[in-house]
Amino acid sequence: MTTFQALGIAQPLCDVLRAHGIQEPTPIQAQAIPEVRAGHDCIAQAQTGTGKTLAFLLPILEKIKPQAAVAQALIVTPTRELAIQIAKVAKTAGAAVDVDALVIYGGQDIERQKQKLRRHPQLIIGTPGRLLDHIRRGTIDLAQVNKVVLDEADEMLRLGFIEDVEALLQQVAADRQLLLFSATMPERIRALAAQFMRAPVNIKVESPQVTLEAIEQVIVDTTEEAKLDRLCELINRDNPYLMMVFCHTKQRAHQVTMALAARGYLADELHGDLTQVQRALVLKRFRSAQLQILCATDIAARGLDIEGVTHVVNYDIPHDAESYIHRIGRTGRAGQAGKAVTFVNARQYDLLRRIEAGIKSRIRKAHAERHAQHVAKQEKILRELRAKEQEHKQKKKQKPLSKYANRKGAAHKGRNSRSRRHGNGQIHKSRTNRGKH
Repeated sequence: MTTFQALGIAQPLCDVLRAHGIQEPTPIQAQAIPEVRAGHDCIAQAQTGTGKTLAFLLPILEKIKPQAAVAQALIVTPTRELAIQIAKVAKTAGAAVDVDALVIYGGQDIERQKQKLRRHPQLIIGTPGRLLDHIRRGTIDLAQVNKVVLDEADEMLRLGFIEDVEALLQQVAADRQLLLFSATMPERIRALAAQFMRAPVNIKVESPQVTLEAIEQVIVDTTEEAKLDRLCELINRDNPYLMMVFCHTKQRAHQVTMALAARGYLADELHGDLTQVQRALVLKRFRSAQLQILCATDIAARGLDIEGVTHVVNYDIPHDAESYIHRIGRTGRAGQAGKAVTFVNARQYDLLRRIEAGIKSRIRKAHAERHAQHVAKQEKILRELRAKEQEHKQKKKQKPLSKYANRKGAAHKGRNSRSRRHGNGQIHKSRTNRGKH
């Protein structure tokens, strides 16, 4: 069994990992850490939830010189949520090796950020737009940064940040070490790597099945008009602890949130139109289970690590397998079981097949609750009919005691009051005395 000590990680960092219950490295960590420690440029491709953050953070923290009061490493992320998550890990681990980390993103008070930058943090984590804003203001100096990480590079491409990333790379040291971590590797990302990297080491962990094996995946066939009812049926039936509902647009997320709130559910929304204070408040309430349901756009699919998410619902089906994996990866984390439900209408089955091809698995189709009730009702009717048929067959098998029993029923037991003989064999008097009258 490979250990972090065997990978060369310093003992203080290993102690921090052990204190948080992390005993052995994941596949991406086992492959990437030695290459990063050796100073190589790396292109690492792995899905969400595989432990990429520690794969680049641990060796970087070891290489930073805590006595030098200058920025030496930069981690660039596409979203504020991911930046905050990485910063939380970096501050905990960095304290063990006296490295000061600072997170910078839009929506924060820029004057407070300036004050913190004057303390000369050695590790900076941030989003492209706000980092460039500080560069233009002259409040941040990246000239001594010789280690750069682009995390979720494919998402930065999708959100249109690649030009900003290229501008940032022009500001760092010429002898930088560049680490590119991504779930997918589009052509534009490969072009970026060819332009800025020197003989990069390619690391690829093929593990969609591994990362999704703890998640029960289900397809629900429905229509646009019936989606909300299907969602409420699911909530009422499964009673999730925490549920994330993913929508394509901010407007849709808002509509679904309002509809659920009107029906009495504890729901709120998370999307790009919220201020950072609003987003932080929503996430705080969701993490503490003051909310049961969070309706979100794909901005929340990247980087959020919320303990206790038991259900993920794709209210709108994702556009590709990568987005599908990132969305449902919000549940089934840290060895816990989870459930992912995707709503599909009749025109979306081609898209569903492409997602199934991407994850190399067929997704089980579940019937709606009403359909299940209908099937149960039909089965009950069939059981009753079979019972009646069986009872009828049993009656047919019983032999009648006489011809009168056939005609008048078994209650007569074959006796006839007009018979010449009673049951004891005596001749009826009225008939024996007939000739005397």
